[in-house]
Amino acid sequence: MSRFCVYLGSRDGRDPAFLEATRALGHELAARGHGLVYGGARIGLMGELANAVLAGGGEVIGVMPDHLVEREQAHEGLPTLIRVNNMHERKASMAAHADAFIALPGGIGTLEELFEAWTWQYLGLHDKPIGVLDTAGFYSPLLSFLDSTVEHGFLNARTRTCLIDAEEPVALLDALEARLAETAT
Repeated sequence: MSRFCVYLGSRDGRDPAFLEATRALGHELAARGHGLVYGGARIGLMGELANAVLAGGGEVIGVMPDHLVEREQAHEGLPTLIRVNNMHERKASMAAHADAFIALPGGIGTLEELFEAWTWQYLGLHDKPIGVLDTAGFYSPLLSFLDSTVEHGFLNARTRTCLIDAEEPVALLDALEARLAETAT
């Protein structure tokens, strides 16, 4: 069993496809016997993902700073909620408990977490696979921008290919599992 750290929005977003893909990813993680590590919230896509994994009998670990727990953002139905002092500790704890990373649609926090995990990989601080679920083309503009950073000489092609992307949860998990198998050998 691998644990997937998933970064995603604390809001639902406007397109119902975001909720559908989030639930599908949660069901697929549980069906494949994978665990979920995420930010611990009960709201938005975060809560939907946790609920889908839990409904499938999967392991869920939430990590949340005390100030958000006190604002009643924590998912109270989690078997494991790790409370930390701040956002830096949250990200470090999530990464430490994960074997791979996925970004779903979300806002600036999701993007910051994705780029930090990818930067850590680039710097050799971990060799865990990273992917984005490009639901309804949400990440398409970002992926195009990243391709342009390669074309302009600010990102090497190898680093760019380390960020896996797919439009469907099954395809993304297949690719991430293949990368996990490569790193295990």
